[in-house]
Amino acid sequence: MKLSDLTSAISQTHIALQSNVVKAINRNLTLRNWLIGFCIVEFEQKGEDRAQYGTNLLKTLEKQINTRGLTETLFKLSRQFYITYPEIGNIITNQLNTISTTLSQEFIQSLSSVTFSNRSSLSPNTGSPLNTAALQFRPTLSDELQNTDDQKITLNPEKLIANLSFSHIAELLPIANPLKRLFYETEAIKCNWSVRELRRQIATQLYERSSISLNPSKLIARLQNNNPQPADIIKHPFTFEFLGLKAKDTVEETHLEQALIDHLQEFLLELGYGFCFETRQKRIIIDDRYYFADLVFYHRILHCHVIIELKNDEFRHEHLGQLNAYVSYYRDTQMAPGDNPPIGILLCTDAGSKMVEYATASLDTRLFVSKYLIELPKPEQFEQFIRQEIQNLQK
Repeated sequence: MKLSDLTSAISQTHIALQSNVVKAINRNLTLRNWLIGFCIVEFEQKGEDRAQYGTNLLKTLEKQINTRGLTETLFKLSRQFYITYPEIGNIITNQLNTISTTLSQEFIQSLSSVTFSNRSSLSPNTGSPLNTAALQFRPTLSDELQNTDDQKITLNPEKLIANLSFSHIAELLPIANPLKRLFYETEAIKCNWSVRELRRQIATQLYERSSISLNPSKLIARLQNNNPQPADIIKHPFTFEFLGLKAKDTVEETHLEQALIDHLQEFLLELGYGFCFETRQKRIIIDDRYYFADLVFYHRILHCHVIIELKNDEFRHEHLGQLNAYVSYYRDTQMAPGDNPPIGILLCTDAGSKMVEYATASLDTRLFVSKYLIELPKPEQFEQFIRQEIQNLQK
C-alpha cells in the first residue's frame, strides 16, 4: 500500500463515520423534540391540572425544567412538530425496546396506546396549482414517497428524520399547505440543502416559481450543487443545546468572515473609542426563530449597545434589514434606563468592493446623531481593516 492510499483510506473513513455521527445526533434530537411535543399535547388534552396553568404552561415548563435549550420557543416548535408530523410516532413505537430503559412504564404505555396516522390533505387531486409539477421532477425520491389507500402522498418518515435535521424541520413547520411542505422536504433532501439554503428557497418562493415554470425539472437541477459538510449540519442552535455545547466549541471556520470577526473585536478595542466587548454570536429570538448577531459591544461614551454584523458578500438590502431587526430587538428588550438607542454597523466585503453601513433608523435626536458620528470609527478605518485582513489571508 502506498502512502497516498493510506492517506485516502484514513480520510474517507473519518468523513464517513463523522457523517454518521452527525446523522445520529440529528436523528435523536428530532425524536426527542417529537416526544416533547407528544408529552405537551397529551397533557393539554388529558392532564388533570392543565387548567391551572392554561396559556402559561410552556413558560412554566421552562422555569421548572431549568435546562439549557429546553425553552418556551422549543416547546412551541415541538408541539407543532408533533401535530404536523404524527406519523413519526410509528418510528418511536417500533423502537420502544431500545429507549424503554430511560422512560417510565406509564409513559411507554401512554405512547403505545396512540395510533399515529399519516398527514391528511396530500392527495394529488387537491386542486393545488403544483399538484403535477411539484412531484414530476423528483425521480430520485420516488422510492421514498408513500401512497396510502386513499391516494394521499407522504414522505417516508424514516427518510425525513434521517436526512433533515430539526433545524430544517423548524423552517418547514410554518408552511400550512401540506403539498407545499412536501415539496420543500423532498427537494431539501434531493439537493442536500443546508438550513440556510432551505430558508432562502422558501423565502424566494421556489414552490410558486416551479408551478409557473415551463421546465421545472431544469429549474430544480440548477439547485443540486449544494453539498453541506458535517460542520454545516451540526452548527445549528438546537444541536448545540442538545449536546450541551456552545457554538464556539464545535464550529471552526477558516474563511474570511471568521478571520474578520476574530480580529474585529481586537481592532475596535484597540481604537480606544469606548467600546466595551459584551458578547459574540449573541442569540436573538424573534417570532420563535433563532438569529445570531456577530458582535455586540456597549459603548461607554454613547451609552448604547453597538451591534456589528459582518457579511462575506457584497452589500444587499436584506443584510441591512436583518441588522435593523437586531437593532430594534435591542431597543425594545435590552435598553436600560439612561441608555440611548442602539446602533448597528454592517460590514460587507467581497473580492472587489467593501462597504460599511451604519444602521441609524432608531437614532431620533440630532444631538445623538452628531455625537455618534464623532465617537464611532470612520468608515474608511473599517475599510482599511478589511483590506489588511484580506492581504494577510492571501499570504
